[in-house]
Amino acid sequence: MTEAENSPAAPERPGRTGDRSVRVIGIVIAVMGIVFLVAGITTYAVVSSTLGDEKITVSDDADHFAGKDVKGPFTAYAQADVIAKHAEEIGGGKTYAELAQDDPNRSTVMTASFLRASLFTSVVAFGVAAFVAVMGVLLMLLGWALMRVGRSTA
Repeated sequence: MTEAENSPAAPERPGRTGDRSVRVIGIVIAVMGIVFLVAGITTYAVVSSTLGDEKITVSDDADHFAGKDVKGPFTAYAQADVIAKHAEEIGGGKTYAELAQDDPNRSTVMTASFLRASLFTSVVAFGVAAFVAVMGVLLMLLGWALMRVGRSTA
């Protein structure tokens, strides 16, 4: 055997097609990142605007954000928390499901439960929107990195 046959083959350098593929994938990922970022910010703004249109104000006896308009995740959570406190007082420490069907407070506690659920839904929507926006930024960075790698190997 010759020396050339015994030596391991040198790793092949990707050709122009491989370089172009990396750049194209980088561009696609970066564009998806932009879409995610815009979608996340838009969703956050729409949820905030819609919640603000309800003209809800955090109760004065809330632990945090008392008197503030409910337009964001923290004020929505604070109002949901104070609603729970009020419902517990009205229900005598019992939840809607625990109250007797003929209890006159059952309807009020049920409404409080629905209001809390709605506010918690908006808190989750804010969280998902923020997550999508952050993922958009990460995708843009990944796409940028891939475009640079594709460019540097050319």
